[in-house]
Amino acid sequence: MGGNHSQLTEEELEDYKELTYLTRKEIFHTFKVFTNLDPAGVKKDKYIRIPAETILNLPEFKNNPFADRLCKVFSSQDDDKLSFEDFLDMISVLSDDAHPRKKAEYAFRVYDFDEDGYLSREDIETLVNKLTNTKMNEREINSLIDSILEVADLDKDGMLSFQEFEHVVTKSMDFKNSFHLRL
Repeated sequence: MGGNHSQLTEEELEDYKELTYLTRKEIFHTFKVFTNLDPAGVKKDKYIRIPAETILNLPEFKNNPFADRLCKVFSSQDDDKLSFEDFLDMISVLSDDAHPRKKAEYAFRVYDFDEDGYLSREDIETLVNKLTNTKMNEREINSLIDSILEVADLDKDGMLSFQEFEHVVTKSMDFKNSFHLRL
């Protein structure tokens, strides 16, 4: 095994393989990427929590408009830092092999900017602005939000619950391909 991999025990590897959508090789690669973020820190303590701003410097996150939210949602201690297990969970959910329902669950949390358990008009507006880089005018944004709510807001309460969000996105191949990251 050598190098960075020797810090992972066989038992940990088996647990990670069982608990994620990743192969052994992908787990090793993820550990290598995580270790390279702070080699001395990981060598000293493999349970180190690396600041989100360090993780956001990875090329894979540079152009992702939701990178900061991903780190926030996957931080198990809500401290803007990620442990290797947090990082591994994130990479697992964003992998090609993750179950669509699991992807939908985390996407919902990422898109719920005010963290109230619903996607409100404001959440959807923030989502649209991040996706379009605010290239739409207010009328176009409101029209798009109205269209989204018309299709997805089944109970017509003006916001999307997780069940409504899941109902729409799990039917979309575009969603599976867009909520994805490869290291």
